[in-house]
Amino acid sequence: MPHDDAEILFASRALLNRLAPGDLDATLVSITRAAVEVLPQVQYASITMRHPDGSLDSYAVTNDLVADLDEQQYQLQEGPCYDATTMQRYAVANNLGADERYPRYGPVAVRAGIRSQAGIRLFENNRTAGGLNLYSRGVGALDEIDTITQLFSHQAAVALAYSLEVTTLKEAVRSRTRIGQAVGIVMERYKIPEHQAFAFLTRMSQTRNTKIRHIADQLIEAVMAKPSPAQPPTPVIDRSAS
Repeated sequence: MPHDDAEILFASRALLNRLAPGDLDATLVSITRAAVEVLPQVQYASITMRHPDGSLDSYAVTNDLVADLDEQQYQLQEGPCYDATTMQRYAVANNLGADERYPRYGPVAVRAGIRSQAGIRLFENNRTAGGLNLYSRGVGALDEIDTITQLFSHQAAVALAYSLEVTTLKEAVRSRTRIGQAVGIVMERYKIPEHQAFAFLTRMSQTRNTKIRHIADQLIEAVMAKPSPAQPPTPVIDRSAS
């Protein structure tokens, strides 16, 4: 039945309390837990992430049952979970046993006790996409959750976007720190100034066709593995820049 204003207000307040932005893993877990707690007739939830290479993975699953069903949809390339992260922003199946769009996946879901399912795109950029998967044991159980679902998906998307920015920022800081450590190692090892040490790492990056942060990680790991390494051959340093 349609939801009244009081129910929508309650859901809104509940979501605001549960979807406080944090790091990525914590935010994903809070989204799926909130889905099960707040959205009516939803027993299980998960999040699908589409990676830059097109592969799909599940995160923050609330039950092993839906982890298996997510994987079935990835393999079959069929189902609301698959659709919402690859083809469309919103996919609902209110009777999976009779849904002509999913002739292979529908029977799999029904055998697992799932009769209704929705997939909702939470975010998308030029590299990846993420979708929320909602599962219900009842036929037609998701007929009337559009209003609350739209509210939920909006607030979840805001929290997720924030957490992705935080994660990207943390990675940038980590990369800068590691590169700085690697520059220090080269400066100490070869007795050269900072700008020449950085230029040395840059040339290694270009020669190996590898990002400089990966070169830095490799150098730091090598030093940590061998606390007292033998002095390597002196690199060719362009001292004209000094």
